[in-house]
Amino acid sequence: MILAPRPLAVLSPIRILGIDPGLRITGFGVLDKVGQQLHYVASGCIKTPDGELPERLKAILNSLSEVIGQHQPQQVAVEKVFVNVNPQSTLLLGQARGAAICAAVLANLPVAEYTALQVKQAVVGNGHADKEQVQQMVQRLLKLSGTPSPDAADALACAICHAHGGQGLGALATAGYRMKNGRLV
Repeated sequence: MILAPRPLAVLSPIRILGIDPGLRITGFGVLDKVGQQLHYVASGCIKTPDGELPERLKAILNSLSEVIGQHQPQQVAVEKVFVNVNPQSTLLLGQARGAAICAAVLANLPVAEYTALQVKQAVVGNGHADKEQVQQMVQRLLKLSGTPSPDAADALACAICHAHGGQGLGALATAGYRMKNGRLV
């Protein structure tokens, strides 16, 4: 009896949109995860116009809706707000983040949230890495020909964090654990 070789399982890519929210500049990055491989799709920055807060939030919502429509991600990863020294800045950043999350939710996409510490730990291996280190590691991990802008790099890093063990992508069960210094304990 001669056995025919088994066909290799075809892995479907999972498209992830990473978002680094900001009221002036919101970074976005799209990548595909195929097995354990990551493939760059697109990235960029949404610059909001000067003016009133509602118009800036509308620009974030509309622009991210366009990105979602164009690239058709299946999952979204958003960086969580950290508490600034200035509470007003924290509130404004939270509103920009809310607009970004609304764009994903309106498209019926699941949203995962990560702290900057978690993102840096996943991408650089150091939760206190600086922006240049994040940019360099994103460039290396995605084999980019050039260095992405800081906001686009942060968004791509958020997507990489999600792809490497984020919620729903082979994540460890985290019930009963808590985060300490960017690690589960």
